[in-house]
Amino acid sequence: MASIINTEEMGCASCSVTKNGVPQGCGNKGHCSSGSCNKKNTFDWLSTLDIHDPMEYRMVEVSFKKGNHKKFFINPEHTEAITGDMVVVESSNGYDIGRVSLSGDLVRLQMKKKGKAEESIIYKVIRIANARDLEKLAEARALEKKAMIRARAIARTLGLEMKVGDVEYQGDKRKATFYYTAEGRVDFRELVRLYAKEFKVKIEMKQIGSRQESSIIGGIGTCGRELCCSTWKSNFETVTTTAARYQNLAINQTKLTGQCGRLKCCLNYELDTYIDALGDFPDKADVLKLEGGKAQLIKTDIFKGIMYYSIQKENFKGPLVAISKEKVKMLLEMNKKGKKIEDLASLEEAPVQVTDSDEFDENIELDFADVTGEIELPDVKRRRKSRRNKRKPGNNRKPQTNKNKASSNTDENKKPQGKSRRNKSNRNRNNKGNNSNKKDN
Repeated sequence: MASIINTEEMGCASCSVTKNGVPQGCGNKGHCSSGSCNKKNTFDWLSTLDIHDPMEYRMVEVSFKKGNHKKFFINPEHTEAITGDMVVVESSNGYDIGRVSLSGDLVRLQMKKKGKAEESIIYKVIRIANARDLEKLAEARALEKKAMIRARAIARTLGLEMKVGDVEYQGDKRKATFYYTAEGRVDFRELVRLYAKEFKVKIEMKQIGSRQESSIIGGIGTCGRELCCSTWKSNFETVTTTAARYQNLAINQTKLTGQCGRLKCCLNYELDTYIDALGDFPDKADVLKLEGGKAQLIKTDIFKGIMYYSIQKENFKGPLVAISKEKVKMLLEMNKKGKKIEDLASLEEAPVQVTDSDEFDENIELDFADVTGEIELPDVKRRRKSRRNKRKPGNNRKPQTNKNKASSNTDENKKPQGKSRRNKSNRNRNNKGNNSNKKDN
């Protein structure tokens, strides 16, 4: 039963299984026959309904290279292509092979969303791809990785400040599109000549941004899921650090940046909710005037509507006081009238109480605790360096054992040899000097 459940969860008709019925997975990375795990997949729910449409919309959406990019084509009646079919389509130079991702009236809505007019679509679907077409497409996909490595090497030899992120061959292997990233404009006229000479195909260069590069390459985010830009997100909005400030997030570049090196797109997902919630909070509520001091705003719980203040009197910081936003508005009105707050702690919100299921009389209060001074680290005693090895003249030496005596004797025997040699050399010099003096006399 477990193997049957797992097979149904895969949702793929072409996945192979082991002897026990456990699915091995096709390893196709998102281009299954059901289309359920295709990159940037669109669910064509109208195609699943067994309804004949006499006025069917004659436009289809075709995805290329497992959803890397999509285009719209005219679908003639003789092709009889439906959603999920591999089709051969026209292109500016030869033909290409892709999969029909949408058909029918849903294509009209998709074209309206992307701002495509029907008059701008001129290419048609030629026919449904056969076995030979699919073999040729597989051969083209096999050439892409080697071409990307070679293209990077050629660009490096020319000293161009660019990075080739991906290469896509056309289905008939007559054209290759090179996707690259660069900080500025790149003069790649000489590069295109070398590419055409090396790969013997028509070359097309497309500059993309870092977000588009990560969407093409793909990966796993810090949340543990596949990147949004490579699965469903097609439009890239600008993300700023103000989105993190609205959500009370620490400005930490390592945590806020994604794999593309830019701020994460998910910072904008809940931004509208936070902005709506912050609209009810009072403005200019950082400081509250107290009798003999002030209260400084430390943090804000946006969804609970609580603001935490720290009481400061005579250079002494007191504990945090939790006050609701309604009471803060009232206190600000008092400060505007010139009145100072006498007792801020009396306005504190009641702490959260957690009752035990076994003992209903005992309540546990959850509150902030001041641990300053409670944790004391032990004093680290520094070891004094022993000066035993440093012997001074006049120190009494310890009595030596037999082994030490033997070793010392050997050392003593060795040392005088050097001295005796020096003495011999000095004697020889003196003798020579004496002999010369005798001759002179």
